[in-house]
Amino acid sequence: MSKATQSETPSTSRPGLWWGLAAATLALGYADLWRGGITVAPILLIIGYCILVPIAILK
Repeated sequence: MSKATQSETPSTSRPGLWWGLAAATLALGYADLWRGGITVAPILLIIGYCILVPIAILK
């Protein structure tokens, strides 16, 4: 009998990477919001919630 072929190649999309980026962006947004930021914090939170989290869910 022949040896089993190699396991499936890893997919090109890495959901863990997207979730990590989303979590880091949200954490930075909340940290900036906590220290009183009114410009960067909302931008980071919108990017995190409206762009990165949906991408992570779909991947």
